[in-house]
Amino acid sequence: MTQGDGLGFDIRSFEPDALDRLIEVKATAFAKESAFFITPNELDCSCAHSNHYHLFRLFNFRKGPKLFCLKGGLWKQLWLEPNSYRAAQGLLF
Repeated sequence: MTQGDGLGFDIRSFEPDALDRLIEVKATAFAKESAFFITPNELDCSCAHSNHYHLFRLFNFRKGPKLFCLKGGLWKQLWLEPNSYRAAQGLLF
């Protein structure tokens, strides 16, 4: 897949040396410390393409937007809490 939802990033850009820059953008109206949602696919993409992945985090969006950037694999940079499960009826273990 090279276009559309499900890639694990929002924007494909380029560094000055023409290398890929994969950008995911997350925004909240609240403080820098406020929680935000990230998909397993976005986490996997950040690790698979850690040399090219950038998470741009916009916060305090309504009152005075500010920004920070996390580069590389996100698994070790964020506190992660599962909040949903995929379920199907079928055999139980």
